[in-house]
Amino acid sequence: MRNHRILFAIPAIALLATAQQHAQPPKSVRLYVIDCGTLDIQDISPYQLKKEDVASVKMSAPCFLVAHPKGTLMWDTGPVPDTNFKPGGGSAMMRYATSTKPLAARLAEIGYTPADIKYLALSHFHWDHVGNANLFASSTWLTPKAERDIMFSDPPSPRTEPQNFSALKNAKTVFLTKDEYDVFGDKTVVIRAAPGHSPGHQVLYLKLAKTGPVVISGDLYHYPEERKLNKVPTTEFNAAQTVTSRTAVEAYIKKTGSQLWIQHDYIANSKLKKSPEFYE
Repeated sequence: MRNHRILFAIPAIALLATAQQHAQPPKSVRLYVIDCGTLDIQDISPYQLKKEDVASVKMSAPCFLVAHPKGTLMWDTGPVPDTNFKPGGGSAMMRYATSTKPLAARLAEIGYTPADIKYLALSHFHWDHVGNANLFASSTWLTPKAERDIMFSDPPSPRTEPQNFSALKNAKTVFLTKDEYDVFGDKTVVIRAAPGHSPGHQVLYLKLAKTGPVVISGDLYHYPEERKLNKVPTTEFNAAQTVTSRTAVEAYIKKTGSQLWIQHDYIANSKLKKSPEFYE
């Protein structure tokens, strides 16, 4: 009988360990930088740059999880859908992006499932930012109407993969109608309108207690040299809007004393702490 008791006790211990690994609400805002892949860029001429202008032609494609005492926000979902990964491990690809691990697996490492995510916000609808949007169909989607409209246009835009966000069509949606949206009501997590790269492009402001204020760029810029040399890509939805948005965001960065994290900056992103570590 003693052996039987031991055998039955093992699953209970395993269940207890699983329960202990489930993330609890933090006391202050946390930011997890999740490695969601790398883009292999062969031609950077659309960014009005030459290879000799940039430190690296590669682009990073991170996802960001914001953990707040009142809930969670997923910012961008990477280029490679989890469904592209084969059983048994290994990398997966989508167009010219490569990722080494599914997003759901990376979330599990820090005690979250997609169902735990209260809010989803996408910087914009392009394929390399929406790869796993369908995982968060039960979250409340925070989006400008102009962005949702182009996502579900007919015919679809060639700059995205509609099958990777199709489940959002029936998701609970809050349309963002002002220049700023205070996600949790305490001005620590703020979505700011920055249209131009796409109709409803947006950036994310975070007020972190130890790290200080940070603005996460979406695709306001792709390369740091684009910012330094004041280059506007030829492929913008509305280049004039991009210029206006950049001016407004730069003023906001100066006003708030924020760092600007360019999401696609391969070298700068490689130096950031990656999940399961976090910034606070």
